[in-house]
Amino acid sequence: MTPSDHSASAVVTRFAPSPSGHLHVGGARTALFCWAFAKGHAGTFVLRIEDTDQKRSSDAASIGFVKDLLWLGIGFDEGPEYQGQGGGANGPYFQAQRLDIYQRYFEMLLASGDAYYAFESADELTALRAEAKGKNQPFRYTGESARARAPAEVQRRLDGGEAAVIRFHTRAGAITIHDEILGDATLPEGEVDDFVIRKADGFPTYHFAVVVDDELMGVTHVLRAQEHFNNSAKHIVLQDALKFRRPIYGHLPLIFNPDGSKMSKRDKDKVLRKAVAEKGLTSPPVGTVDPLVFSAWLKDKNTQLDLEAAQSLALAIGAVLPEINVDDFRKSGYLPEVICNFLSLNGWSPGGDLEKFDTEFLKKHFDLSRVVKTAAKFDRTKLLAFNLDAIQAMSRDDFIARVSSHGREMHPEFMSKLTDAQFRSLCDASHERSKTLDELFRANTFIITADDALTWDEKAISKHLRGGEPTGAVHLAAARAILAGCSDWSVASLESALKPFAQSLGNVGKIAQPLRVAVSGESVSPPIYDTLAILGKASSLRRIDRCLASL
Repeated sequence: MTPSDHSASAVVTRFAPSPSGHLHVGGARTALFCWAFAKGHAGTFVLRIEDTDQKRSSDAASIGFVKDLLWLGIGFDEGPEYQGQGGGANGPYFQAQRLDIYQRYFEMLLASGDAYYAFESADELTALRAEAKGKNQPFRYTGESARARAPAEVQRRLDGGEAAVIRFHTRAGAITIHDEILGDATLPEGEVDDFVIRKADGFPTYHFAVVVDDELMGVTHVLRAQEHFNNSAKHIVLQDALKFRRPIYGHLPLIFNPDGSKMSKRDKDKVLRKAVAEKGLTSPPVGTVDPLVFSAWLKDKNTQLDLEAAQSLALAIGAVLPEINVDDFRKSGYLPEVICNFLSLNGWSPGGDLEKFDTEFLKKHFDLSRVVKTAAKFDRTKLLAFNLDAIQAMSRDDFIARVSSHGREMHPEFMSKLTDAQFRSLCDASHERSKTLDELFRANTFIITADDALTWDEKAISKHLRGGEPTGAVHLAAARAILAGCSDWSVASLESALKPFAQSLGNVGKIAQPLRVAVSGESVSPPIYDTLAILGKASSLRRIDRCLASL
C-alpha cells in the first residue's frame, strides 16, 4: 500500500466531530477547509458523527454541530439527514449505529493474528505504567503474555464474562507518515505499541472506527488538526493490516489565542472565575446559579459550570465571556460569511495582499500548498473590524432584514415591544455605528424599559444635569417646554423645534446630553432626535419629568 492509493479517485473529504457540544471555531475551520477542498475538486463532502465515546456524546449535541455548519453555509453531501441535507449510501453516519460493521473487521483481525484479547484491569495497567515510570522509561504495552495465551483459555475467560479489550498487534518496524502539509515523518520502531481497538464496553476506539469508516465511505483526503498527526501512524498500520487504501493526509495548524495559549472552552471559565474573584463573591447572585453548584465550582478549578449557568452568572456580574464556539459568535451578532472569511485566513493564504473574499472564491482557490505549518493566532479585534466593514457595506434594507432576523431569534421580547416603524427608525439610527447585529439590541435596552422603571447613571447625571451654570437640568426643563408644544414628533420637526434654543446656548451638546441622559439613563444613545422620535412624545415627556423630579 502507498499513500497515493487514492490519487486517481474522485475527491471525498469528511468532517467527523465528536458530539460534545456546539462547534468550536477550530473544528469549524477544519470543516470549512474539507468542504472547500471537496467542492473545488467537484468532489463529495461527508459529515460523520463520531459518537463511540458514550460518556461525551448525545444526539442533542450532534444536532448542535449540524445547525452550526448550516448557519455557516457549509452544507454536506452525505451524513445524518437534517433539513434536506445528508443521507447517502454509506450510512449510518453515526458511529454508534455501525457496531455490526466494526465487528466484522474485529473478527477479521482476530482471525489473522493481527489483533488479540487482553484482560488486564485498570489497576494492573496502572501498575505497569508506574513500573515503567520507575525505570524512567515511556510505557509501551507489548502484549507478549496476552498473545501467548491459548485460544481455549481466551474463550473460557470470555465465556465466563471477564472484561476484555481487543488490542492491535503492531509489527516491528519504523512507520512513515506522508503528509501534504507537514511533509514526511518517520516514527522509529517501538514508538507505536499494541493499542486498544475495541473497548471493554464493546465500542470501537476512535483509531479503529475512523479507519474503517474512511475506507467504506470512500474518503480520499483526510484534512484534520495537527494534534492528530501522530495518530496517523496507528491508522496506517491498521489500514495495511486490513488491506485498505491509504487516504492522502493533510494536517492543519492549530488555532491559538493572541497570547499563544490554545483556544479552548476553558477560556470562558477563566474569565468568569477572574470576574467572580475581583468582585469577591462567595455566593451567586439570586436567580443565576444554584448556591451548592456555585460553591463546588469555586472550590474545584477543574470543574466548569454548564453553559446556561455560566452565561446567567456572567450577565449578572457584568462579565463578558469570550466567544469560542460558532454558536457564541452567532449570538454575538457576527455574520456567517465574515466568520468563514476570517477562519480561512487562520491557516491558509490566498496569496498577495488579498484578505476579503467569499466562500465561492475559497472553493475555487483553496489548495493544500498554501496551508501554513505554524499555529494561527485568532485576532478578535481584526474579526470585529471585518464584521464592521461588512455591515457598513450593506444596503439599508439588507441591514434591516439581517438585524430583524437576528432579533426575532435572539431578542424576541425586544422585537415584540417595538412597532415596525420604531424598529426601522432604530435601524436607521444604528446602522453606521453597528459592529455586530447584536449591538443594536444590547446598546438600546432603554427603549423597551418601562418609563417608570428607567434608572439613571449617577456619573452621567452629575456631569450633564448637575454641572454647569446654569445647570443642565435648567436647560432640560426649558427643552421639555418646547417639546411639549410639538405636534409633529418626527426627527426633522424635533430638530427644527429645538435648534434655535440649542444655538442660543452656543453648543448643541448643552441640550442634547441632558435630554439623552433623561430619556435613556446613559450618556450614549442613537442621535438624540432619532432617540426621541423612536420613544414617542408621551414616553419622552414622562421620562424627562421623572428625571427632573429625581433631581
